[in-house]
Amino acid sequence: MTTTPSTTAGTLADPDTPFAVVDVHKALRNIDRLATKADQLGVTLRPHVKTAKSLDVAALMHGAAPNPVTVSTLAEAEAFADGGYTDITYAVGIDPHKLPRVLALLRRGVTLRVLLDSAEQAAFVAEASRRAGIGIPAQIEIDCDGHRGGLKTDDPALLDIGHTLHDAGCLDGVLTHAGESYFAYSAQEQRLAAENERDTAVTAAGKLRAAGLPVATVSVGSTPTAHAAEDLTGVTELRASTYVFFDLVMAGLGVCRIDDLALSVVVTVIGHRPEYGWIVTDGGWMAMSRDRGTAAQPQDQGYGLVTDLAGRPIPGLVMSAASQEHGTITARDGATLPDLPIGTRLRILPNHACATAAQHRGYHVIDSSRTATHAPAVQAVWNRVSGW
Repeated sequence: MTTTPSTTAGTLADPDTPFAVVDVHKALRNIDRLATKADQLGVTLRPHVKTAKSLDVAALMHGAAPNPVTVSTLAEAEAFADGGYTDITYAVGIDPHKLPRVLALLRRGVTLRVLLDSAEQAAFVAEASRRAGIGIPAQIEIDCDGHRGGLKTDDPALLDIGHTLHDAGCLDGVLTHAGESYFAYSAQEQRLAAENERDTAVTAAGKLRAAGLPVATVSVGSTPTAHAAEDLTGVTELRASTYVFFDLVMAGLGVCRIDDLALSVVVTVIGHRPEYGWIVTDGGWMAMSRDRGTAAQPQDQGYGLVTDLAGRPIPGLVMSAASQEHGTITARDGATLPDLPIGTRLRILPNHACATAAQHRGYHVIDSSRTATHAPAVQAVWNRVSGW
């Protein structure tokens, strides 16, 4: 793994590289943008904390007060419960051997919702609830486009599962995720994806209610559709994750600007191969991840775009290749490869914030609203949650 954050770092010129950086000014701006949107649409915002996996970052979202969150692992759920969060949705399909940990959190007073999309899952959740004497809140996953998981709204199993859960005191609602919105390259396509996501979830909830089954929660969300949605009538909550940091994939979709990216990785120049047009750094895929999400977009950004230490983009520079601990920077579009001496520090903007953040134990925090001519001062060091 990469270096554990040092609490003594004065500026970005000090810690050993590679390390992850969060610009708190940009993160707060991104958070406020979606919070305002959710307020306008009249829905609860339930951020997905899988991106940052950080209590400090989560505290930015709701003014430091624990509020509803979404997680992707039970380790995240346990860590956020330890941090005082009591309203959590575990948005990955449940399996039987995880239920003891779910029940342990419920016994602590945490409302932990699980997700399922099969009669088999509903049966073992219902049985575990009866045995424990505790209703396990469960949401039925609905497939609105991506087909990774979930039921179609016309699947007869929807009502069967609903009855099984309701009879055991477990039915909480429905949840869907517009996964194909990550391939929606225009504002109109993203609006249509948001409308489809809403309509699918509301239709599923309506069918359950028509069968006499109560539906408390109608949950939708992805970062593109959350920003594109114009009407969420019938929806109770909105989920999104990448919006806190944003990344090059989101910028490539037009959901944000490059200047909105709040996460970067500091690397150091360790070599030159002028015969190949390469600058070599100490930040490979262990620092950036192997994610190449922009490869399918009109502009392939390699493993990331390059800025100087103050965060100013260096025109034409891209991290074009990576091995485990080495990154290769090249020039494109006719740009001139700059003379960057060994020891020069650079920042790389990532393709996928979730994947890049997962490579690091924590974040060195800077504030770009404060003037920095070269090496921004480190304002704080935030650790990621344990069990990541």
